[in-house]
Amino acid sequence: MRILHVITGLRTGGAEMMLWKFLSLTHTHHSQAVISLMDEGTIGRRIVRLNVPVFALDLRKTSPNPARALDIRWLTREFDPDLILGWMYHANLVASFAGMVSPRRPPVLWGVRHGLEDEELRRRPIVKLNALLSRRPDAIIYNSTIGAQQHAAFGFHGVQQIVIPNGFDCQTFRPDPESRYEVRKELNLEENAPLIGLVARYDPLKDHGGFLRALAMVVEGHKSARFLLVGPGTREPELEKLVAGFGLSDRVFLLGERPDIPRLTAALDIACSSSREEGFSNAIGEAMSCGVPCVVTDVGDSRYLVGETGFCVPPSQSEALAGAISRLIAASPSCRKRLGAAARRRVEENFSLSAVVCRFEKVFEHFLHQRNGHRPDSSSNHH
Repeated sequence: MRILHVITGLRTGGAEMMLWKFLSLTHTHHSQAVISLMDEGTIGRRIVRLNVPVFALDLRKTSPNPARALDIRWLTREFDPDLILGWMYHANLVASFAGMVSPRRPPVLWGVRHGLEDEELRRRPIVKLNALLSRRPDAIIYNSTIGAQQHAAFGFHGVQQIVIPNGFDCQTFRPDPESRYEVRKELNLEENAPLIGLVARYDPLKDHGGFLRALAMVVEGHKSARFLLVGPGTREPELEKLVAGFGLSDRVFLLGERPDIPRLTAALDIACSSSREEGFSNAIGEAMSCGVPCVVTDVGDSRYLVGETGFCVPPSQSEALAGAISRLIAASPSCRKRLGAAARRRVEENFSLSAVVCRFEKVFEHFLHQRNGHRPDSSSNHH
């Protein structure tokens, strides 16, 4: 297959990582190319190393350039894809445009990787425009069941809805006692000091403020607990001030964007997600794969992902988040280890990367057969 991926940007984030993971398993099977509406970013450089071409249009919110539409037309005609897949709202609209200017008018699939719990997200013009034009693509692929339901209620209608969760590399993300020891040594932590981590970009939807408010409550009963914040923007002065404001400067490590996420994740005793909005959390699935029990907010498919292997609390409720974290800290190390082992088994059995990539490929084949006039077999029905 010749597959053209269109994505809003390629800085580190959940959708960007899932695209990279998909390409890492399929770059030798199919001819693929990526159009980034923004820059090449950290993930784009990794994709290029797979020998998959990346075309960065360098569009800016502050200075949109309509002439770039001509580049999209040229790139699409040059690549001549069998199928086009959009990743996220802005990219979906461009994917539809690319489908219209492509000589063979290939199937166009949209990718939606958000929930719509957050009122601010529902108000964004780009989300409303996607809803308005949602009859155009052949199908919309969501990464969470909740996200699919919320978008349908919002007005995303007229096409087939497909849910494919994120997949996780259980070889890269695995329990690693050596990493646990090394990271603690680097941070000058005692071996038995509980280490709690939040891996997420600094963004209002991730609710770092609510997380820090919860941590201030946690340390009242657990003085030895220490905390990691990892991800793009987590070394911003604004966040440093927030940490200081809660009196946590000597307990919270702000690590910024890091290339060694598997290692840092494997060093944790507890992983958290405090998001107000989520589709299907990569960071939590990766922590589970590392055998780390999780505390998550009940957004997107986080409750379904964690199952019985961790705790799920309402979003934007710092007291509930603090209570769940404190319960896991108070549990014995052997109890946390049992929960972590169950979490890893859950990922291996339900969300392995290879199985998820296979589901994507079956969907692609289904629409190619349909476009070519073949009758798809029953195994290709992906409602």
